[in-house]
Amino acid sequence: MNDSRPFGDFAPSGITRWVIDRTRGLPEGWAGRRVALMLRHLAMKMLNGLPLDLETFGVRMRLYPYKNVCERRILFTPQYFDADELKILTDRIRPGFTFIDVGSNVGWYALFLAQEAGTAVATRILAVEPQPEIFDRLIYNIRQNPSSTIKAVDCAVADKTGELTLFLDPRNRGEASLKIVNSSQTDAIRVPAVTLIELLNREGLAHVDAIKLDVEGAEDLVLDPFFRDAPAALYPALFIVANVPERWQIDVIGLLTSKGYRQALETKMNLVFERP
Repeated sequence: MNDSRPFGDFAPSGITRWVIDRTRGLPEGWAGRRVALMLRHLAMKMLNGLPLDLETFGVRMRLYPYKNVCERRILFTPQYFDADELKILTDRIRPGFTFIDVGSNVGWYALFLAQEAGTAVATRILAVEPQPEIFDRLIYNIRQNPSSTIKAVDCAVADKTGELTLFLDPRNRGEASLKIVNSSQTDAIRVPAVTLIELLNREGLAHVDAIKLDVEGAEDLVLDPFFRDAPAALYPALFIVANVPERWQIDVIGLLTSKGYRQALETKMNLVFERP
């Protein structure tokens, strides 16, 4: 259940505040991550199901860390959360920068980049999220950062337009996919969906600088029709895709390479491709 009370009503205090401060200050490396995990377990046992309001790298967010891995990572260890990927994106910010966050979850990528760009640089950011409950959290977080240039879009991005089934993992609300999720307990809802090219056309985009595509194994369903139908002028200069090749039914890496992309980075979570 989401709560729309004013930001700050759920500010952490006491031992919870202490743990968050400690975990956020830990360095990179195995030892730091291990200590962060132990402290996080301690704090999670003490929380009572309520959200927490925090500012993270200048971004104000209300976080529900209980059944969403993404929100737990932002809450306790944002310094570890896709730091290399965000650095690559931040380095590309310039006037007119356009970023599409497909599978935005509660908006971390979109909000971080909007904060980095500030008000002096005109940017356009789309945050696309199909889950109604998570979308409501995304909207709330955007509203707490009124200087941002983010537009939230409540739909899935898929291989066809229409109403499709979205599979959910009740243990991790961030893991939603148009393919069956890796869980013995799976929920399903019907959501509106569009293709990536249709999304860009609806938004009137003539160019895109970067797209982050994290749709829990359905990246192949999105990219195959996009590269079949989209003009080269709409190919983004940068693609970040979830690193889950075992779930793809086509060779996504080969597809991107055939379209002129080169792999610039591989992390545990993501693959980053650049196109000159």
